Amino acid sequence: MALAREEVNRKLLHVLSGSLVPALILYLPRIDGSSAFLSSYLLGILLVLSVLVEFARFRDPQAHSIVSRLAGSMMRSEEKQSLTGATYLLGSSFLCTLLFHHRPDISFIALNLFILGDAIAAIVGQSMGRIRIGRKSLEGSMACFLLCLLLAVVVYPRIPLLLQRWNGSMPWMCVLLASLSTTLLELFPIRLWRGAAINDNLVVPIGTGLILLAVG
Repeated sequence: MALAREEVNRKLLHVLSGSLVPALILYLPRIDGSSAFLSSYLLGILLVLSVLVEFARFRDPQAHSIVSRLAGSMMRSEEKQSLTGATYLLGSSFLCTLLFHHRPDISFIALNLFILGDAIAAIVGQSMGRIRIGRKSLEGSMACFLLCLLLAVVVYPRIPLLLQRWNGSMPWMCVLLASLSTTLLELFPIRLWRGAAINDNLVVPIGTGLILLAVG
């Protein structure tokens, strides 16, 4: 299956956010004299602004037209009448800074693994996926799992201050559980009533973060 250019652009934007937002969460609280909740304040402001824009486009045709011109090509069909993945991701980032305010390393890892893992899963799944699992593919999920392992074992030890708690190297139990939880929560959506699923932008980072908090 050919990979749509819009989906590539969407995932490239995710990769950019997957680098910038976790870095903001990890390093902002380390600035001398700053609050441990500084990243929470900033992300909270961005979340409120994003929600206001979302509701404006739902209610005002002119606002809807402006948003469509600016970002419509990267919006999925189901996002035309619902909150976008970007707003959900800002929400999960904000919640991570609250839940793990004393462990910004967990927020960084959980968000980074999800954003980059989800991007590679979509790209591989849509371009090479053959074995379907619901709306996803086995190939995409394997790519997500392998990328998570690579990030945790090869990349994260080289990021300054990230793995101080573990003396520069994540324990293998943490590596495996974080990679598995990111992959499985992304693959199998958590459903509530009438088949409605919780958005994976919310579920995956928070779920992975809670697992790391419990074992790490």
